[in-house]
Amino acid sequence: MKCPRVAAARCLASIAQEGSSLSRQLPRGEQDLDPVQRPLYRELCYGTLRYYWRLDAGLKPLFSKGLKPKDSDVKMLILIGAYQLFYTRIPPHAAINSAVEGCRSLGKKWAAGMANAILRRCQREQDSLFKDLKPAAEAAFPAWLYQAIAQAWPDQLTGIMAASNAHPPFCLRLNRLHQDRNSYLQRLAEQEMNASPCEFARYGIRLDKACAVDKLPSFADGHISVQDEAAQLCTELLDLHAGQRVLDACAAPGGKTGAILEAEPALAELVALDIDEQRLSRISDNLQRLQLNASLVAADAADLDSWWDGRHFDRILLDAPCSATGVIRRNPDIKLNRVVSDIAPLCRLQASLLDQLWQCLAPGGVFVYATCSLLPVENEAQISAFLSRQAEAELLPIAADWGVDRDGSRQLFPQEQGHDGFFYAVLRKKL
Repeated sequence: MKCPRVAAARCLASIAQEGSSLSRQLPRGEQDLDPVQRPLYRELCYGTLRYYWRLDAGLKPLFSKGLKPKDSDVKMLILIGAYQLFYTRIPPHAAINSAVEGCRSLGKKWAAGMANAILRRCQREQDSLFKDLKPAAEAAFPAWLYQAIAQAWPDQLTGIMAASNAHPPFCLRLNRLHQDRNSYLQRLAEQEMNASPCEFARYGIRLDKACAVDKLPSFADGHISVQDEAAQLCTELLDLHAGQRVLDACAAPGGKTGAILEAEPALAELVALDIDEQRLSRISDNLQRLQLNASLVAADAADLDSWWDGRHFDRILLDAPCSATGVIRRNPDIKLNRVVSDIAPLCRLQASLLDQLWQCLAPGGVFVYATCSLLPVENEAQISAFLSRQAEAELLPIAADWGVDRDGSRQLFPQEQGHDGFFYAVLRKKL
């Protein structure tokens, strides 16, 4: 049976060396683990990634000779031990000994002494190791991203950093077609599951403690779905009505698709479009559980000739590909894999999707642009540039008690006990 710390070290080494994603590597690493070991494995992967840049900066002087790229699993094993020393309640001797034994399990006995020496110094010299770190490393962020957020949001910087390094809350979206929120909260209370209503999403529920979805009352029957509060806000902005044709572009994995159909079950049609056919199958699974229907299309949204039949949509939701800097707490591998050179291509893709999908919108129709980014260049600047290109487009100011106003659009910042970071803009095509 594999050791969860060794499995975590290999998972993190693949992310760091190959640029692989946590969502792809995490399931692979836990296949050979005993089910009781999997929560520890996941905690070590997520936690070490969240604090990677701080741990890496603090421990760098201790790696006197450095390590070859092929030994990145050893480095990750030592960082995992340091994460346990500094951020968990595990006894220090257990954190150190598990790293030493992990080196042997990796087949690298030569590294056992190094791991022991480095982690014992960490135990003795914790205060001095982290004494003079640069602000980005102290915040456990890559320097380029820390600087970008600090420049854009100096007043919110401290809160953004804290929320981005915290465990994300476990949020649910109630299917309004089945029951009201208070009734479902009562059902949760009867099962001794502490929960409360979300502050801004009318059908949002926040559990005090995450759980397996099969433990949620009536999950299999489609009464409840897992979805962050910020993502749930799209349905109100779309202003849905019976008989409309709606496009959910870049729709996978389908959380917003389900939310739209729950908000207005009498739509003429909902088209869920995504470039990834495999991810599109997840939408199908979700809709089957919710007992709802949509037209699923696998195609590049920006290539209209490959999918659009010329019939216009009354409503379009574009949840655009982005840096995902507002959901780092859920995807901490972004801190390692996202680099500053990624942003310009993403912005070009967003602009292309806006321009192409705009052609599919009926006169008088509403277009909601959304990202889970904190970077203005992907958000308000993107919308400003689009409005300068499209004379027939007008921005509808969002009047809401969530987020901050950005010339009519709204930016949400991640909250430690609340929603993720998100951006919304609402556009209308003039008649």
